[in-house]
Amino acid sequence: MSVTRIAGLVLLSASLFGAVHAQESAASFPSQPIRIVVGNAAGGGTDTIVRLIAPKLSERLGRPVVIENKPGGNNIIAVQTVTKAAPDGYTLLAGTMGMLTINPSVYANLPYDTLRDLAPIGLICAYPVLLTVNAAAPINSVSELIAYIKANPDKANAGGTGSVYQVATKLFEMRTGTRTQFITYRSHQESMVGLMRGDTLMAIVDSAPVAGPLKDGRVRALAVLTPQRLPAWPNVPTIAEAGVKDMEFELWAGLLAPAGTPAAIVKKLQDAVNEVVKSEDIRERMRSLELIPLGGTSDQYAKRLAREIAMWADVVKAGNIKIQQ
Repeated sequence: MSVTRIAGLVLLSASLFGAVHAQESAASFPSQPIRIVVGNAAGGGTDTIVRLIAPKLSERLGRPVVIENKPGGNNIIAVQTVTKAAPDGYTLLAGTMGMLTINPSVYANLPYDTLRDLAPIGLICAYPVLLTVNAAAPINSVSELIAYIKANPDKANAGGTGSVYQVATKLFEMRTGTRTQFITYRSHQESMVGLMRGDTLMAIVDSAPVAGPLKDGRVRALAVLTPQRLPAWPNVPTIAEAGVKDMEFELWAGLLAPAGTPAAIVKKLQDAVNEVVKSEDIRERMRSLELIPLGGTSDQYAKRLAREIAMWADVVKAGNIKIQQ
């Protein structure tokens, strides 16, 4: 038998062994605890969501699911922790819209590529977002807000935390032909205090930090940026109903693995996430927190990532929004 023939058989045997080994690994997965890396501190929004589903995931997968908080660097530290981990399904990322679809455009030298370095598993939920103003402002509708901004450019400022809300505000400007000055706050709480004091005219913010100020009347909601009205505020119109088209905006959280994770393991994790998200007790708990349960396939998640990265790149370019590392 020729040397070439022998070499070919060796390569074929190695390939078959690798495939069988991968299948066995996927079939027995998981055989050890799984860690989910979260990009904010314990008690934050994404951390709360992951801790809500972790016990259920553990039940379905038969192994402990451990949360590891890696705050800092606008979530870059958390993402890098996962992209550098072994692609075996045991280190997952609690991914958010900001870190995965906006960071690629606002950072000049981002040390990861969302589509290249990560394998989407599935979406968990969405966070409703509202357009709000100070309750003392003479503004009771989106059309009145637009008119006020155009008539009072010196008073047209908006508050928010980080690039996500700056990009959302820029999208509002693009859709309404307005311009505002964006003021960055260190936390949602500080942003709300600035709005309630009248330091800022408007704020686009997710439902959790604004719920209290809305209920006690210090802040007025002009619209929800979701496709449908929210059960908690049924009288608040959607942004489309308020006359602004193509302005839907929702934050979301999902799970991802390092690129190269075997498809069978991704599928097993995807199915577990969907089972958890579809369970009635989790859905009820999410609704109580003003979260929208999602789920879906890894392929659907991947397509959403690609679509949103392209969309936000256009908004960031139009607004000349950049963060230098």
